[in-house]
Amino acid sequence: MIHTLRPLALAIVFGSFLTACGSPGPSAPAIDNSAIGKPDFRPHVTTYGVVYKLPKEVNDVLDARVYPVLRQDLVRLGLQAEAQLFNIPHVTVVHIHSADPATPMKMLKALPKPPAPIPLTLKTFYTTEAAKDAGRPWWLDLGIVKTGPGFEALMAYNTVTTAAMAPLRDGPLPRVTGPVYAKMGEAGRELVKTVGVSGVNVVKDGKELRSHNPHNTLVYSMVPFTPALQGAMNQEAAKFNAVLPDGINTTFRDVSIVELAFSGNVTREIYRISLVDGTVTDVATGKIVR
Repeated sequence: MIHTLRPLALAIVFGSFLTACGSPGPSAPAIDNSAIGKPDFRPHVTTYGVVYKLPKEVNDVLDARVYPVLRQDLVRLGLQAEAQLFNIPHVTVVHIHSADPATPMKMLKALPKPPAPIPLTLKTFYTTEAAKDAGRPWWLDLGIVKTGPGFEALMAYNTVTTAAMAPLRDGPLPRVTGPVYAKMGEAGRELVKTVGVSGVNVVKDGKELRSHNPHNTLVYSMVPFTPALQGAMNQEAAKFNAVLPDGINTTFRDVSIVELAFSGNVTREIYRISLVDGTVTDVATGKIVR
């Protein structure tokens, strides 16, 4: 569903964005959209992203009440690789593709000022595809309650961060090309062309268009999402909704620049930015960058 911000709220959001960004950042790479519309996925080199890592208290609940059963069920369904896939649990702000290893530092320099700590509730497990009937990739996700100031902060920050990160891409995100792009509607295709990825918020004709759906992903898969498999995974979602009917209340206190694999699982945290005081930490060294 597409939503819009009222003009005053939109002006506040983008006034804050321009103040945070200041002068233009480092030179952006040439953007090559030639992969769009081809039958195969664009070859994947490196995906970087801005994400909120799940707090420890959320991971503790998932580790105790969801993951042990889920992994057993994935193996039973023949999804051994999915059961073993490494991922740092997170909620995405935005992903971009770039072969340039200097991209994370460019992202840090261009990153808009993060919001204050974000209170929210993670709730409702469900399955989703990159595009309906594309067949792959698909995911099992845990959603976020879409009301309240925390959700509004997530959405506003997605809008400004997407605008800041998109110029740093070298082309479209590989997983939204090929068979996925072929199944997309016109709105999704427009996002792939203009910002390199679908499922993000943008401003068009002075209005904020919201297609971002913040969530945590538990299962990533490139196995064809057949009706039988979709039915089995929908049963998994229903099972865990019964286990956690009220969801998990938490607060995000930092946001990170990370590296991701093709399907969107986080493989490496690079920079961590505190939502409390703005401190930036180089995760590999533990040193404060600023």
